[in-house]
Amino acid sequence: MKNVIEIKNLCKSFGSVKAVQDISFSVGEGELFAFLGINGAGKSTTINIMCSCLSKDSGSVIIDGDNTDISPDRAKKKLGVVFQSSTLDGSLSVLDNLRFRAALYGITGNEFRSRLDEIVSLLDLSEILKRQVSRLSGGQRRKADIARALFHRPRILILDEPTTGLDPQTRKLIWSVIYKLRETEGMTVFLTTHYMEEAAEADRVVILDSGRITAEGTPLELKNKYTGDFISLYGISEEDACSLGLPFEPIKDGYRISVSDTAEATRLIISHPELFSDYEITKGKMDDVFLAATGKRLTGGDKK
Repeated sequence: MKNVIEIKNLCKSFGSVKAVQDISFSVGEGELFAFLGINGAGKSTTINIMCSCLSKDSGSVIIDGDNTDISPDRAKKKLGVVFQSSTLDGSLSVLDNLRFRAALYGITGNEFRSRLDEIVSLLDLSEILKRQVSRLSGGQRRKADIARALFHRPRILILDEPTTGLDPQTRKLIWSVIYKLRETEGMTVFLTTHYMEEAAEADRVVILDSGRITAEGTPLELKNKYTGDFISLYGISEEDACSLGLPFEPIKDGYRISVSDTAEATRLIISHPELFSDYEITKGKMDDVFLAATGKRLTGGDKK
């Protein structure tokens, strides 16, 4: 698989604060790539360097074959970016924001109208197209932000916490759009998020802590490395749970037993068939992976 993003030995400091410390990773063409870390971990700094909005101290950034030191403008044209904070002009309508954005890429006239029709249909923008941005709800503004980022048909879409604070319906729409673009156009999506169920859908994950990469791999690889499996046993007593000799916690109508892997779960079932009339086996979640890899919970920065 071709790499469309290659970051090598990237470093960036702000005075004595080392925001990004010698990180290297790559993103394959068409991947959904999740870049995780608490606020202040270095995610936004890395993204700003990728977009040539911020200079780096050292290292290299290559976007779809273009080195940002040599061809920054060509590299930027291949990116569509949705930042945490909206970059739309609040005094203008959604339509005018899109028109001015398109003009920067030479998209005018019939080409603009054709692309506008596609974007409006894709993101269901017809009702808000002529509305002033400052009068939009959070979800409506986020859809307009994504429309702006997509208008020039970027090869790579960078989404910096795109669904934070949105209602479930808008989140669902945004993700349906992302999946459609990946399927129909082979778009690569570079995602930061605080929602671990979104990260669990990624092809690959990199976890950043204090400017350093602490873990990387597929969600399954990370779960196997950093968490065990869990057996939820229903209809048993606390005494029964204790008899298994493993860590456990109460859940509704039963107990959740921690095991190192699926093989241990199988051995346990074979050894105690009388207890396993109603049970299920699940792997740890990405929340557990993040906590194990960083010692922190993604919604905050406290050590655990």
